[in-house]
Amino acid sequence: MANLQNKLEATRLEYRKVFSKTVEEVAYIIDKLRPIDLDEDILSNFAKNSSGFVWQNKVLDLLENKLEEIISDKTNQILLERDKYKCMGCGSCCRFAVSEFSQEELQFKAQQGDKIAIEFVNTFVPYNSIDEARKVFPEYIELLEKEGCSDFYIYHCPKVTDDNRCPDYENRPKICRDFPDNPVAFLPLKCSFAEWKLKSKSVSLKLSAEVEIIDFYIEKLKGILNR
Repeated sequence: MANLQNKLEATRLEYRKVFSKTVEEVAYIIDKLRPIDLDEDILSNFAKNSSGFVWQNKVLDLLENKLEEIISDKTNQILLERDKYKCMGCGSCCRFAVSEFSQEELQFKAQQGDKIAIEFVNTFVPYNSIDEARKVFPEYIELLEKEGCSDFYIYHCPKVTDDNRCPDYENRPKICRDFPDNPVAFLPLKCSFAEWKLKSKSVSLKLSAEVEIIDFYIEKLKGILNR
């Protein structure tokens, strides 16, 4: 348990450092396009068709294109690295799927056409209680509780066999085929993708920071320009 807690704190600290550096990098990109007659911030309110207004439009266009490029390139890099590893059948992903949504919420999202929710509710069912899930991975339940996470739900695949095999492996859903798709998330040490997580975590943290910061500027700029 202490080892998991230490890893969580270390990841948070690493992300804060990556985030701070990325803020500076994005600010530098924005500032390179700044007109020489302007001292105002990029999120200032400028008159329509002024040099500041034109600057904001250029930055918005650049960030939207850059966001698409970043997501594509770095996601492909992460997935190419993941393809070097193979599942060894520990059963962790089948028996311990965590979601912030209840079964009712997931079913509602599925009815609204959410593709991930549709696959999830068609694949996983909730444990009858947290104590039942605790018997499978007690250290993870303890970690979630220690972090004050009260709104989480643990699911499992009812089809997985006692020897951790999928009875319909060749036709398994995309949500299973793509697992794991996030090296930042915790994986049990016995998972054969644990080494991939270690190698890819820094790239994933950088990607998360870039997406978060660029999304912030895009949303703010659209709001200003469309006022």
